[in-house]
Amino acid sequence: MKKISLLITFLFSFILNAQKLPKGFVYLKDLVPSIKIELRYYSNHNFIGKPIDGYNSNSLIITRETAKSLKKIQQELLQKELSLKIFDGYRPQQAVDHFVRWAKVLNDTLMKAQYYPKVKKTNLFKSGYIAEKSGHSRGSTIDLTIINIKTGQALDMGSVYDYFGIQSHPLYQNLSKKQKQNRMLLRNIMLNHGFTPYENEWWHFTLKKEPFPNTYFTFPISKN
Repeated sequence: MKKISLLITFLFSFILNAQKLPKGFVYLKDLVPSIKIELRYYSNHNFIGKPIDGYNSNSLIITRETAKSLKKIQQELLQKELSLKIFDGYRPQQAVDHFVRWAKVLNDTLMKAQYYPKVKKTNLFKSGYIAEKSGHSRGSTIDLTIINIKTGQALDMGSVYDYFGIQSHPLYQNLSKKQKQNRMLLRNIMLNHGFTPYENEWWHFTLKKEPFPNTYFTFPISKN
């Protein structure tokens, strides 16, 4: 009897603590479990070098409409033994605030060599790399790449994700033929399924018909 009581208490606690998403949002793994997810801001593997506020789980949250489009893209890529890999989707405003605070601490340059070797930290706002609002907070913007299913390796895009510099511009020309082809593969498949590219980052796309074009959400990223 005591074991049953403890089990009921645990289940009740789990239900209470499970995150209830706003209407119109989903956990991507519930709709497209084959897409690989590596939320860089949940780890130390990002331009700041530490986990970012609001990222409490490696759980990709996105609007339902965006998830439906990503499912179609994934189905197309799987036929070529390729897969999407996602670095970021919905981003809570508290994470954006974390970026802004970090950008103002000029002596914190732990990851400069890897992510912004040619950009002075004092210029991050002026150059548009850091802003006080992010389209990610509207829930329909996605950062992603393509990987080879057999090897698990990402296709060579010519620069790392979140690199601050012209090398990240989608149409940057000083790349190998294969790197250009890989960027175009990603760009074209996203365009064909209703996404708009961002002209400063090869990995960044926003659903054209995003359902919340004027709303910036603040709820944290937690497990479902």
